[in-house]
Amino acid sequence: EFWSYLNSAINQRNPQAFTIAETYNPKQYRDYLNLGKMDYLYDKVEVYDTLRAVMAGKAGTDPLVEIQSKSADIDAKLLHFLENHDEQRIASPQFAGNALLGKPGMLLSATMSKAPTMLYFGQEVGEAAAHDAGFGKASRTTIFDYWGLPSLQRWVNGGKFDGGALTPEEAALREFYRRLLSFSATQPAMLGDFAQIHTHNRASTAGYDDRLFAYTRSAGDQKLLIIANFRTDRAYSIGLKVPAEVIRSWGLTDGEYPLVEQLYEQVRVPLRVSGGEGLVPLELPPLASYILELEGR
Repeated sequence: EFWSYLNSAINQRNPQAFTIAETYNPKQYRDYLNLGKMDYLYDKVEVYDTLRAVMAGKAGTDPLVEIQSKSADIDAKLLHFLENHDEQRIASPQFAGNALLGKPGMLLSATMSKAPTMLYFGQEVGEAAAHDAGFGKASRTTIFDYWGLPSLQRWVNGGKFDGGALTPEEAALREFYRRLLSFSATQPAMLGDFAQIHTHNRASTAGYDDRLFAYTRSAGDQKLLIIANFRTDRAYSIGLKVPAEVIRSWGLTDGEYPLVEQLYEQVRVPLRVSGGEGLVPLELPPLASYILELEGR
């Protein structure tokens, strides 16, 4: 009742204001949105906690299927993130110990829902928070610490703000984040339909395991197939299957259709439709994550 009153009063005073709630009981999510009039909720205990466990090599991707299904009606209201002032940095040994593990995690986080994505400063250059900053211990960059972030300082580059002092690895990671967030913020399919094809492939595709996750996004003429590999130690060579219901919804008949990776445009693979079902031959290097768009539709 308190939040309903307060947030309604805020919105009456300033219709452009928006509120984000930290509430970690999924059973109360809809009450905070519908009664409490929150605009967004942190998707912490479901998407974040699951992706964190996957990135750290402590769990598989299967739980994401149920998570996306049960939150479908409020999907657009669940703010996604992989780092914030409370959570440990991806690159810290206490989390994943490798900033590159953030690539498949961030790609899924930014593209699997209609929700907005929050990027915490320094994440895009692999900040590891390796020092004891005083208030917060190593592995986090809290809002109470008064210190410098070495990776971010290299981006600032003595006041030039051009990334000139970044290592090649940091610069490449930042470029990945730039491309991913620019794509996810502008493409119509990011506000369109979601269909997970993970379950189908887990049951019927040789070599497809719970260190992969695949789904489609679509809106109008834009059709996307998205897949991420969370393994650091192996590549995959698979024939990814696209179920008949997706092929029907995309309006495809038997034949071959080109798919083009959208972030770097260096991967082109065919979608082969036969008997109303699709097959995509894929080579996935370690930590590869692809957004493949059906060309010419």
